[in-house]
Amino acid sequence: MRRRSEGVLIGGEATAAPLPYPAEEIIAALEPLATEARAARVQGVLSRRLASVTVVVDSLHDPHNGAAIVRSCDAFGVQYFHAIERHEPFAAARAVARGSQKWVDVVRHPGPAACIAALRASGHELIATHPEGELVPEDLARIPKVALVLGNERDGIMPDVRAACTRAVRVPMSGFVESLNVSVTTAILLFAATRGREGDLDEATRRTLYARGLWQTVPRAHEHVEAVRVHAQRG
Repeated sequence: MRRRSEGVLIGGEATAAPLPYPAEEIIAALEPLATEARAARVQGVLSRRLASVTVVVDSLHDPHNGAAIVRSCDAFGVQYFHAIERHEPFAAARAVARGSQKWVDVVRHPGPAACIAALRASGHELIATHPEGELVPEDLARIPKVALVLGNERDGIMPDVRAACTRAVRVPMSGFVESLNVSVTTAILLFAATRGREGDLDEATRRTLYARGLWQTVPRAHEHVEAVRVHAQRG
């Protein structure tokens, strides 16, 4: 898929939109309008969401791969996905993402330095993916905070990012192929890295994400919140 193809989300389009109102205002206005089943579903998913596992892609090019990785993050409960943008913005194919970009926070970085600094500050260990890595997928679940680093489809992980990684992980294979597609590799490693972990988002983040879920699922959400705000102002 070309980046200019119809249905490709570029840059900010491929990330969750910021909330237009404070989270608690949205919850107060929209929670009574959501079905109990839907509210319980959103809260249940968010209770299992993880910040301790994240993904970093270095200059990913193919929108199919970008979307597939975002979708895998959503599937395995990973809340944050970091995209290092060197020469072009992050892109995701809408048909592949299928709405996952609304639930996963794609954090875009204009270069590697800010991304590396942010992950180190949050206590994540950067683990590169490499066919000769000393770790296997099962080892990832024992790392308290792990950032899986994957590279460009053609050039792999750039040297400056690879130098920031403390270790590398491989996906053991028995066939003739020596490597897997970057999105397939991500899915395999996320399955292993998230096993046995309990949700670890702080309460404020969960409330913000709950507000996002209500905003995205309650019909005419904007009208309802505005109506509550007007009523409160008239007091």
